[in-house]
Amino acid sequence: MRRRTLLMLPALGGLAALTGCGDEEVRPVTRTIAYGDDPEQYGELTLPVGDPRGVVVLVHGGFWKPEYGVEYATPMVPSLVAAGWAVWAIEYRRTGAADTLADVRAAIDACPVEADVVVGVGHSAGGHLVTWAAGHGGLTHVVSQAGVLDLTAAYDEGLGGGAVEAFLGHPPGPADADVDPIRQVPLGVPVWCVHGTSDQFVPIEQSRSYVAAARKGGGTVELVEVEGDHFVVIDPDSDAWATTLAHLETLT
Repeated sequence: MRRRTLLMLPALGGLAALTGCGDEEVRPVTRTIAYGDDPEQYGELTLPVGDPRGVVVLVHGGFWKPEYGVEYATPMVPSLVAAGWAVWAIEYRRTGAADTLADVRAAIDACPVEADVVVGVGHSAGGHLVTWAAGHGGLTHVVSQAGVLDLTAAYDEGLGGGAVEAFLGHPPGPADADVDPIRQVPLGVPVWCVHGTSDQFVPIEQSRSYVAAARKGGGTVELVEVEGDHFVVIDPDSDAWATTLAHLETLT
């Protein structure tokens, strides 16, 4: 496996050794690393014990709104690390499409660990962001968790209380094709969509429509429909998350 370590990585250590009852216990440590000057331009890096099997770039959702941050992604980190993944959970500015998209690309480029397999995993608006980002390089696979993958349909349905218009700064139109995943198909990397059938915030039709369009275009894409609501796919104790972990295992 190829791995690149930035200058700050020797200071990370990546692991902490604790001694108790005569036995040494090694557990992962999370470090915060800035990729820009803005307070919201940072990522949280957690390394597994031993060489990572690959990197998961974890992107939180929240309809691109400033009140929702990286803390919505971090509950998934322990199980990913336990499965052998290095996890780069990113924060980004939620101040409009230009800032948000630039930050996601910059954060992916700044990932302190390089590997042959780099999976973008994103929930809701994060699903939009990782799927969009995959069209610009840096990711080898995408896992969209209840992703907003059709901005025009999301706008028409008023998802997130007008979140799409707030994100773009205007209603979606022809000029926004390069930021709308369904209008970017097919991607050059495999996309795996997992979506709850009872999702009340991002209807499952978002994933169904995207998968149909991507398949028609010749893309490598799969839809896994799971029982549950919008958040079941990011619940680390759910069957849906266990299914996602099992899928990730097949990528290395």
